[in-house]
Amino acid sequence: MASTTDRSDDAYLTVTGFLTPTSLYSLDAASSAAPKPIKTLPPKFDASNDVVEQFEATSTDGTKVPYFVVHKKGIALDGTTPTIMTAYGGFEVSMTPSYSGSTGKLWLERGGSYVLANIRGGGEFGPKWHDAGRKTKRQVIYDDFAAVAKDLFARKLTSPAKLGIYGGSNGGLLMGVEFNQHPDLWKAVTIQVPLLDMIRYEGIAAGASWVDEYGSVSVPEEKAFLEKISPYQNIKKGVAYPEPYIWTTTKDDRVGPQHARKFAARLKEYGLPYLYYEDTAGGHSGDADIEQGARLQALQMTYFTQKLVGPAK
Repeated sequence: MASTTDRSDDAYLTVTGFLTPTSLYSLDAASSAAPKPIKTLPPKFDASNDVVEQFEATSTDGTKVPYFVVHKKGIALDGTTPTIMTAYGGFEVSMTPSYSGSTGKLWLERGGSYVLANIRGGGEFGPKWHDAGRKTKRQVIYDDFAAVAKDLFARKLTSPAKLGIYGGSNGGLLMGVEFNQHPDLWKAVTIQVPLLDMIRYEGIAAGASWVDEYGSVSVPEEKAFLEKISPYQNIKKGVAYPEPYIWTTTKDDRVGPQHARKFAARLKEYGLPYLYYEDTAGGHSGDADIEQGARLQALQMTYFTQKLVGPAK
């Protein structure tokens, strides 16, 4: 990804990618000379044997949904590669390639694959891509995500037994819906600082400010849709769900920890397996300090490793 800032005839670009640490380049806007590298942040993991690919999945309505896959060169296309996949799908937020030292060090270096899905609801392709999944049209977002998973399986890049998914906030809602609608597609699901009770979300923390995105229970048509997709209300007894890892923060004043607490309590009530962690520090982003962020990342990666790779020997 790149951004520019004009300064006389010079422009400065910041460039980053899944395997490229953030780098600063200078560009002479008055000439056709190639950009000149000025400074690059030090690498946090060995990416020399990794590759980035981009594919398209076909969603339920025929829409082509692009996604990125980062993995070791020459992996066996037999469905055995442990893979983690994420997306956001809301608020016109664009999910673009970025450098993550923790994902690289803790996952890619150990042979795992990483997938970023550019599902509808985001802003990757402009306002129409976002609007396609607003309010009662939102099911296409969840269909897009499942379609990417199925495309991964068709290409034998991974398999349901080796696929874990994660997302936070609106992405946590995505995870809750996918947990309910397609429990057979994932072996592991991390649900981070999520919205999960969509019938009562307007009365929790900052929920009332998101009516333009999700709709309102005060509108009959929108309430009926929310009842169909709300993760908390749609947990079923006796379903073979994967064991989810749910985490939130006590001081989350944006979404509110009530969503995660209630979801975990319902799973417990139904005798369904789950893991739950609530951090008393930080807010919605869970980054009160470096130590907290590292702890949350370590817990998540430990969960994925145990579920998708197996215990250390």
